[in-house]
Amino acid sequence: MSELATEQPVCVTGASGFIGSWIVERLLARGYRVRGTVRDPKKARSVDHLKALPGAAERLELVAAELQDPASLEAAVVGCEVVMHTASPYVLTVDDPQRDLVDPAVEGTRNALAACRKAGSVKRVVLTSSMAAVTDEPDSTRVLTEADWNEGSSLERNPYYYSKTLAEKAAWRFVEEEDVAFDLVVINPFMVIGPSLSPGLNTSNGVFVGLVGGEYPGIVSLTWGMVDVRDVADAHVRAMEVPEASGRYLCANTTISMREAVRLLREKGWGEGRKLPKLGLDGSVGDMLVKLGAQFQPKGVRSYLRTHIGRVPRFDHAKIVDELGLAFRPLEESILETMDDLVKWGHLDPLPSEPTSA
Repeated sequence: MSELATEQPVCVTGASGFIGSWIVERLLARGYRVRGTVRDPKKARSVDHLKALPGAAERLELVAAELQDPASLEAAVVGCEVVMHTASPYVLTVDDPQRDLVDPAVEGTRNALAACRKAGSVKRVVLTSSMAAVTDEPDSTRVLTEADWNEGSSLERNPYYYSKTLAEKAAWRFVEEEDVAFDLVVINPFMVIGPSLSPGLNTSNGVFVGLVGGEYPGIVSLTWGMVDVRDVADAHVRAMEVPEASGRYLCANTTISMREAVRLLREKGWGEGRKLPKLGLDGSVGDMLVKLGAQFQPKGVRSYLRTHIGRVPRFDHAKIVDELGLAFRPLEESILETMDDLVKWGHLDPLPSEPTSA
């Protein structure tokens, strides 16, 4: 990719989302003009946090677009040299995986890329994919890299993972088979946590609400790969700005087990008056009990538990560090800032105030 001309707006699809909002914030902070797509630019609850960002009044344009409406996407990318496609559904359990997950993700990606091709001005597309497109079931004996693909998911097994895999594969196939003037760079984040720019509770941060709210009967053998949303946003901007950026980039900081997360939260005062799990179910017997109990969970959660209990993901993020110069925030810092943010938006009660001295 040649040097980016900053005079043209950078289009961000799904601009009001958890990741999309932070990408918009980072772009505005670096002086770019931004054109963000949202479902309804007039819906205050969805867009006011974007309009309040520094630089938004001068350099942010919000336009209506839908993933499955090609004409709306075509209008959104006209004149843009870079498009960041972040819009995609993220839920584990849905009524119809094909309709609610796969179709929006795959068709939305194809429609976005077709719009970029038609525009003629686009030089680079940065696609938000997921580690879900890299692995279905973590294998502690293997270190995942950008060369790995999820070959295990289906409509029945981890359908969200399946949708992300099919969407990214569709993107690479489109670029290979169609006559396009742009290159494609893909960011594959693990579980994205961190402060939110909007009041809604996203799925990943919701894990911490569940931990302190008593949703888990005990400490189970779940180990998460996590990354701060601000690091993910920085990765997207670097993928745009570094001319040599190419291919996929695993965007994951490190892993943390539920036991480690519970210990951290308890040490920082989040156990007082809360329902942090205490019962140890993170051994072989506990694993068996959790898998048996998974049959009573919603379908998506059931599939997730059966494929992740007792497994520790391993991955190599050297490529994103070496090629894009990304430096990850300490995970403990990200978790604690996430907790403070959940209080800020009213998803959690604040910690008890420190006693004041007489």
